[in-house]
Formats: sequence, structure tokens, C-alpha cells
Amino acid sequence: MEIRGKVIDLLDEKRGEGRNGEWRKRDFVLETTTDQYPKKVCIAMWGDKIDQFSLKVGEDVNVHFNLESREFNGKWYTDVKAWKIDKNAGEQMGGASAASAPMEVPQGDFNDGGDDGGDLPF
Repeated sequence: MEIRGKVIDLLDEKRGEGRNGEWRKRDFVLETTTDQYPKKVCIAMWGDKIDQFSLKVGEDVNVHFNLESREFNGKWYTDVKAWKIDKNAGEQMGGASAASAPMEVPQGDFNDGGDDGGDLPF
């Protein structure tokens, strides 16, 4: 799944020990920029993804994530886990960039002046 938005908050990194060894987790809050009514979503980065993505508040990003739910003592908890983050999402996906700017159509006569349509072979 994917979601696009702006990073509006970076929460403190958490560390701990589990049955598989040491773990690291850092949550960030993303505000969607594609909806009429923006929504805020808290997304987790785990382990080496924290260093790999090195997010900053104010960045426009496209986040690829997985949803995962687990049960604990009769209650269900859902995690949103980022596995890939593309930065500058506004430029890559419809923002103000050269790729999304309107193309200029050249003005003038496209005919070379001959009455046979130029030197086209057909």
C-alpha cells in the first residue's frame, strides 16, 4: 500500500530487547496531501530503515507500507510499518516540476512551403 503526504512530526526513537534481540523503532506523523480533508497517520520505521530514510519534518514523501494487526490479552493492535519511502513526492507525483509543467507547442507553419507536404516519403 502507499500513502503520500508531508512529514509533520518525528517522534523519539524507542529501543528495547525482545526474544530476537535488540530492536529500534521510530514513529513519524504524516499528513496526507492528496485528500480534500487531510488526514494524519502515525507510521513506524523499524531497525535500519530509521537510518536509511533519515526523515525531516516538512519533507514531502510517498510511503510504501504494510498493515499488520496482532492480538494481546483479548485486544487487537494495528501497526502501520514503512518499508520504503520516496522523498520529494510532490515533485515525483504531480507537484510543481518540469515533468508536470505544461508543454509549450511551437508556433508557426509546419509546412516547408512545398505543396507536396514536404519531403515525407508518403
